[in-house]
Amino acid sequence: MGGGGFEEGVKGERAALYEYKITPYFIFACVVAASGGSLFGYDLGVSGGVTSMDDFLKEFFPKTYRRKQEHLLETDYCKYDNQILTLFTSSLYYAALVSTFGASYVTRNKGRRASILVGGACFFAGGIINALAKNVATLIIGRIFLGFGIGFGNQAVPLYLSEMAPAKIRGAVNQLFQLTTCLGILVANFINYATAHIHPHGWRISVGLACLPATLMFVGGLFLPETPNSLVEQGKHDEGRKVLEKVRGTTNVDAEFADLIDASEAARAIKHPFRNLLQRKNRPQLIIGALALPAFQQLTGMNSILFYAPVFFQSLGFSSNVSLYSSTITNGALVVAALISMALVDRFGRRAFYIEAGIEMLIEMVAVTITLAIYFGDGKTIPKGISFFLVICICLFVLAYGRSWGPLGWLVPSELFPLETRSAGQSIVVCVNMIFTALIAQCFLVALCHLKYGIFLLFAGLILIMTSFVFFFLPETKQVPIEEVILLWRKHWFWKNYVSEEDVKAHTGGKPEA
Repeated sequence: MGGGGFEEGVKGERAALYEYKITPYFIFACVVAASGGSLFGYDLGVSGGVTSMDDFLKEFFPKTYRRKQEHLLETDYCKYDNQILTLFTSSLYYAALVSTFGASYVTRNKGRRASILVGGACFFAGGIINALAKNVATLIIGRIFLGFGIGFGNQAVPLYLSEMAPAKIRGAVNQLFQLTTCLGILVANFINYATAHIHPHGWRISVGLACLPATLMFVGGLFLPETPNSLVEQGKHDEGRKVLEKVRGTTNVDAEFADLIDASEAARAIKHPFRNLLQRKNRPQLIIGALALPAFQQLTGMNSILFYAPVFFQSLGFSSNVSLYSSTITNGALVVAALISMALVDRFGRRAFYIEAGIEMLIEMVAVTITLAIYFGDGKTIPKGISFFLVICICLFVLAYGRSWGPLGWLVPSELFPLETRSAGQSIVVCVNMIFTALIAQCFLVALCHLKYGIFLLFAGLILIMTSFVFFFLPETKQVPIEEVILLWRKHWFWKNYVSEEDVKAHTGGKPEA
């Protein structure tokens, strides 16, 4: 009923003939493209640290600095409830949201590589502007450029990796994006710790160093090949075949190239990809890939867990450098989880990771809720034994999220869309992700202040709903060629009502189902 185990029945005749080798050319392309994740990760890691630095607050948000000094009690749910500083943080995601529609046009008409280059240039400009900022207005302008960089990068990189990767290892390759994101967060934490001791402009070094990953991404992008899918989509068939042969390490690419040609012919017939997404036959990928999974990624409560980690660690006795300890452990767990996911997701599948991790995260959220209800708030000091239990829950939650809902929130949507709607679909994926990221960033602290420990119970309920949705409605995409994912919908108990056999034949050029 849930839709798992379809992959063996949906592989078309051509898919069985696909051949590939892991070549240095392929490795270079994927590593350079995946560096785009470090832009997103670095900003996520740097922003939280910089906005807590006293020198930064004194210069740009003096009222917030005074409020911080007046609320030194750590066991206070409302201590950090300040919407002005939160708006500064979330403005980046609003900029990314707006830019993703322009990124869709560039990605579809100019190629994935072009979007990667634009993303690197915008992020570089944002880093420079923020490092030299003298007032809040300049800071916001810099954040807008950073947001544009993230909008273009998050639009193009997951698509690039999915299209360059052979079907059998697509999951591992695509999750390089999540790995570099986590590494970017981790590196940013250490940089913040070092620059926090450089007064009064240490924060400028932190934000300015964002130019480094942006430079690597841009310069590397100049040497990147365009994906065969994009080249064929642009009508450059000969060039597309040459790149496909080079990236696969073999000249025997007839079967895979024929699939790309069929998909390209269907894509060229689509003049309005966003409008096409609303058609009945595209309902499955619109609902699952563009709307549900990107929203679910943010509604897990991951940000809430990371936010209060320093409180629990401080209660364990880490009174000095508490933020470094908590950030290093939690974000280090994210890196480990990303490596686990890369190693195993193509073996066990996407659904298994989603469902298993969802159940685990639900249990851990409930445990955190009960513990906080009993031991936290109103000036209480958490017993060290209880704090140790909370730290274990945090680490297990982070490990579960980091191998499932985090990376798969980018991987699975990039696999679901056919070529004719892929750039438009990925644009909506980024848009929805940024909307919910901004909403969580903007609303979490005020919700925490009013709901107290109940906020974690709310997230637990959302995780239960999301896991159930995946169980019933998400088919397994493991090792299914991207251009044949449409066959999944015809074999799914629910989505077959929306995708007809005529739709499948039109997409595959009349190729029969295997």
